[in-house]
Amino acid sequence: MAISMATNNKTQNNIRLDYLDAVRSFALILGVIFHASLSFVPIFIGWAVMDISTSNVVSIFILISHSFRMELFFLVAGFFCHMKYHQQGVQPFLKTRLVRITLPLIIGWFLLKPLIVSAWIIGAESMRGDANVLNGLVAGFTSLGELPKDFLIGTHLWFLYYLLIIIMSVLLLRTLIGFHKPLNRTLTLWGDYIVCWLCNSPMGIIVVAIPTAGCLWFMDHWGMDTPDKSLIPNIPVSLLYGAFFFFGWLLHRHSGLIERFADLTWHKLVLCIIAIGVSVELSSFEIKLSHEYYFYIKAGFLLSYAVMMWSLVSLAIGLCKRLFFRPSRLVRYVADASYWIYLIHLPIVLWLQIAFAELQLNWLIKLVSISAITIVLSILIYDGLIRSTFVGAALNGQRKPRFLFNVKKWSTTGVTI
Repeated sequence: MAISMATNNKTQNNIRLDYLDAVRSFALILGVIFHASLSFVPIFIGWAVMDISTSNVVSIFILISHSFRMELFFLVAGFFCHMKYHQQGVQPFLKTRLVRITLPLIIGWFLLKPLIVSAWIIGAESMRGDANVLNGLVAGFTSLGELPKDFLIGTHLWFLYYLLIIIMSVLLLRTLIGFHKPLNRTLTLWGDYIVCWLCNSPMGIIVVAIPTAGCLWFMDHWGMDTPDKSLIPNIPVSLLYGAFFFFGWLLHRHSGLIERFADLTWHKLVLCIIAIGVSVELSSFEIKLSHEYYFYIKAGFLLSYAVMMWSLVSLAIGLCKRLFFRPSRLVRYVADASYWIYLIHLPIVLWLQIAFAELQLNWLIKLVSISAITIVLSILIYDGLIRSTFVGAALNGQRKPRFLFNVKKWSTTGVTI
């Protein structure tokens, strides 16, 4: 088995899986749309601003998208981390992870936190009908003077902090277990057996959803919590995202196993649709604390939510594999850009939400406009100022040539700039 797995790893390490690049891009860009939708919820949820046009459809979209987008990201991150770990070795792997995760976390926080704080101030003022943009900006940057209070918290960059913690935990656990060879061999065999069974059994998603629901029970709210208020790791969140990361890590050990996990089957699709329906129907009971069957309703919701989570992760990978099975320069470009897009999107989204909030337009038009403007603007900045610079090297592993702003490329094709 050891020889077989080594061969499989070597084969996978030499192949760039474009469809997994597409999966990672999808997870991150879905996060942009998710945040862009939060101002259109029919009830005020404490977001920076509330739009005059709202819809219950947005609430359903938020429930569904939030159930799996970050889990999908952490699974793919685990898959690629295992690949890079065996390609590079321990020290080079740690160095590249620290550069690609820690630097964006710290530098991005200092640059983005003031803009996010200012958006919250201006958004609150705009809902009272009296917004002062300049004062809001000044207050946002003044908030940095309160350091070290709230250092590295209060932004969407928390996922980098948890990704770093999970990576270090997996490597530490792997090192400690490696000292005891019989235990290491036993755990490896059992881990491989369980993952293979989960990927090949029609009941795999339901089985893995049970412990997932147990973990969800300890969240502060029904569904996944967003741990952006403290640097003290949220244990249930850490365990759940860690489980998806480790699952992706183990999937890379066997060639083709991730494809089995992502098989597009009718029973999986039907199971997902049922889970979504049950989750949407039961979600309204979260605030009905006095309901006599509250305990059982919550248990039913969390189990359906967990099934929805795992099935959507599986189906998303399978759909991307079906659509992007051939190598594509466009997919690789978007995959490279998606990390940057997600890093900088939130201030842009917030300011656009404030600008659109009072316009007499349908919520869907606004949502599409905010999402599209954010993504296009982020790509333009990425291509013109980031991709071919040392910042692009830090984010993508190496400097890469511009595409949209590559004057030499367009001039050789006869296009006048």
